[in-house]
Amino acid sequence: MIAIIDYKAGNLASVSNAMDRLMAEYRITSNIPDLDEADAVIFPGVGHAAPAMNELRQHGLDTWLKSTRKPVLGICLGMQLLYESTTEGPTETLGILPGSLEKFDASQHKVPHMGWNTVSFQSEHKNHPLMRHIEQETHFYFVHSYFAPVTGHTVATSSYASGPFAAIAARDNFMGVQFHPEKSGPAGEQLLRNFADMVHGGMRTISA
Repeated sequence: MIAIIDYKAGNLASVSNAMDRLMAEYRITSNIPDLDEADAVIFPGVGHAAPAMNELRQHGLDTWLKSTRKPVLGICLGMQLLYESTTEGPTETLGILPGSLEKFDASQHKVPHMGWNTVSFQSEHKNHPLMRHIEQETHFYFVHSYFAPVTGHTVATSSYASGPFAAIAARDNFMGVQFHPEKSGPAGEQLLRNFADMVHGGMRTISA
């Protein structure tokens, strides 16, 4: 069973609908005992970092996330909260991935970055299991104003106003996607299927 974390940060319906289409077993929850019983976790989110972190702390979910060895997939804000901090607020976040998020420069392009954009795999991570059966330069659907830096944990990049940014990142059992796979058509569905297949295959640690 895959747990979808409910911390009042939105897009639960679209994620659960995508899981329904995959016929994957899941549970929407904010209860730590439920998360302990799950095989893996999807960490979705839209909105602002500070209230999201406050909600996580209120339920002890920040501590749980930092200590779990289960596969975790962060989506959009869920990915952003895996980093050390964001200039939104500014806000200290979970610190699982190194780096701080910056806001796109509104003087160069429209903010938020919203719509379809291509994703380019980093050569050293092109065989990451999350990318199985997904072609280079595939389009995914983005909606975000802040972006994560490109680091050694970046699996794939995209590019907008300020240049390249991390579109997919991974470290140990943690993975994150800046785009919304649940709104990205067949490619997004394939990515979610890849995550579910990793879980069902018993994989617990994905390195990048």
